Amino acid sequence: MFLDLDNTIIAGSSALAFARPFARAGLIDRATVLRGAWAQLLLVLAGADASTMDTLRRRMVLICEGWEVARVRTIVAETLQEIIGPLVYPEALRLIEHHRGQGAEIVLLSASGLEVVEPIAELVGIERFRATRMHVVDDRYAGEIEFYCYGEGKAVAAQEIAEELGFDLAHCAAYTDSITDLPLLEAVGQPSVVNPDRELRAIARERGWPVLAFVRAASRRDRLFRLRDRLSDRFAAGARVGAPAGPATDAEGPDAGGVGAAGPWRDPALLGAAAVGGVLAALLAGAAVTRSARGGR
Repeated sequence: MFLDLDNTIIAGSSALAFARPFARAGLIDRATVLRGAWAQLLLVLAGADASTMDTLRRRMVLICEGWEVARVRTIVAETLQEIIGPLVYPEALRLIEHHRGQGAEIVLLSASGLEVVEPIAELVGIERFRATRMHVVDDRYAGEIEFYCYGEGKAVAAQEIAEELGFDLAHCAAYTDSITDLPLLEAVGQPSVVNPDRELRAIARERGWPVLAFVRAASRRDRLFRLRDRLSDRFAAGARVGAPAGPATDAEGPDAGGVGAAGPWRDPALLGAAAVGGVLAALLAGAAVTRSARGGR
């Protein structure tokens, strides 16, 4: 069974949750934290398409370049229980135990970086995981990504793990929230969506996939997700009443512009803000040390 992390096991972005500790440690400033929070709000309400996420990824590589990996690990370890513990969905823990009780191997797949994903996986009792890895030289991020566990990358990771364990993906389940994870959902035989964005919700309804709602005790993030879902339903209703024939993801359909997955992100200023916050999860990565970092071995 394959599980996404952000908005599936925990509410919100795993890496953005560490923004304040990173700021206290001097890795980012307060203005960056505030811009990132605003960008994350827009991501929750509107989502982002693949081209937008790619732009954010490139900008985040530049922001993280030079950060000391050991320092990031220490910050995450020292604040993990305080920050991540309250964000974990009880429904996700029950889902994990349900599949484990049926003898399933539980695998966490996340676009967040290894330094963030590994301790969270341990916190929720998952031993096997794949995450984004950045190129590291002398224990510092070198400004390049070695493996991006995102989009097609998640599907590739799932296939590799299935081959390692001798599983057939056609007999596997996957749970995730984002349209960018569609390749993973299409690769398995039992896809389900959790707190899905608008595009993924529409596809799930069209294909008859289960749609799960994970909700913690009322929090600001939960209220944002419920607001997003209500907006999604309104857009879906509008599409049924007045949209031209054809799939909802057509360029001329209801997803073109507005509060859709691409609309607000055409603004370069918002892209810059989101590069700091919304996609920090995708790029705080990597423990793959290069030969030069190993002293030439």
